[in-house]
Amino acid sequence: MRKFIWLLFICAAWAFAQPADSIVMTAYEGLPAVRISNGALTLTMLVQGSAFAELVLADDREKMSPLWNIRMAQELMAPAGDQARGVGGHFVCVDGFGQVSAEERAAGLPAHGEAHREIFEVRSGKDGRVAVVAMTAKLPIVQENFSRTVRMVDGENVIYVESQLESLLGFDRPVNWGEHATIGSPFLESGVTVVDLSGSRSRTRNYDQVKNWDGITERRLVSGSEFTWPAASALNGGTVDMRATPEAPHYIDHATTLMDPARALEWVTALNPKRRLILGYIFKRAEYPWLQSWGNYPPTGKLARGLEFATQPYDVPRREVIGAEALFHAPMFRWLPAKSKIQSNFLMFYARAPAGFGQVDDVRLENGLIVIEDRRTNQRVTLAASRGL
Repeated sequence: MRKFIWLLFICAAWAFAQPADSIVMTAYEGLPAVRISNGALTLTMLVQGSAFAELVLADDREKMSPLWNIRMAQELMAPAGDQARGVGGHFVCVDGFGQVSAEERAAGLPAHGEAHREIFEVRSGKDGRVAVVAMTAKLPIVQENFSRTVRMVDGENVIYVESQLESLLGFDRPVNWGEHATIGSPFLESGVTVVDLSGSRSRTRNYDQVKNWDGITERRLVSGSEFTWPAASALNGGTVDMRATPEAPHYIDHATTLMDPARALEWVTALNPKRRLILGYIFKRAEYPWLQSWGNYPPTGKLARGLEFATQPYDVPRREVIGAEALFHAPMFRWLPAKSKIQSNFLMFYARAPAGFGQVDDVRLENGLIVIEDRRTNQRVTLAASRGL
């Protein structure tokens, strides 16, 4: 078995000193991890896959993380056996988003690509007010290098994420890339937590593409049906509000939304108005034109919901997505040129919301600020974002 890499060192090229407490090696659910703090947020990242395992406000006594707990994820995914290893929280799916073909499986390629299964090398340090963690790994089957650099500015409620994928082969090829951001209980609360996003044209997934394997949830959305977010067609003849977390949960939902073609920067948020906490992402439409909404709401109350921004509409095998007819005339993969690199950048934020703040109508990045608006109550959450995107 491959040994976990615990090495934490300072990159001499950066020429900065490591403070004692802003970046430390630790463990999370028994797995090696790196914990980064900036006075406002504390983020725990796994050495395996560079996954975001836990995110908490530094002054929160409850230590409420909005992310899907890895232990809870493994319990849910138990029927999948070894495929469950490395899921939970926010993990990256590259190169591959979804299941693999029989031939890929025989060659050892896991579902959701190799990156989330690999053990990353870690470099870290402090550059003035900015804590930096850089993580790199080789993806041996697809012959790519993947790197992820996370930056946190002192006192900001924002995490800056820069990723790079490098081809080691001498020909151009399409790649599949998804950011499997997933929220979970208790932040994801039945009848309380709501999800908003910058898109409207949507479609439910065809049921013949997805097995409902858990035996305890049922589907409530019409299969393969186009709709305008958030009102999806229901099997009972009505509509389902895709913003809401269902009451009396025993459902599983699956849909995709094309991000707003009129925007350069897209967004998705998850708001728990009772706890007055909001999580969100800002990303470039050119890099992630789709957002997949996967909701698993079992009667156990251990809920999970994916806010999965990606190069493609659904998490399906590469052969299927590349060979499919374009949905809504939008791109469904990215090109990785021969012996070259492509990059992506996104922001992640987590903050408190004011009393009465119940929905998100817009998220903007302007003049070094993230502005989050609830136009119904005429309220705003404004966060410093000094590095931009």
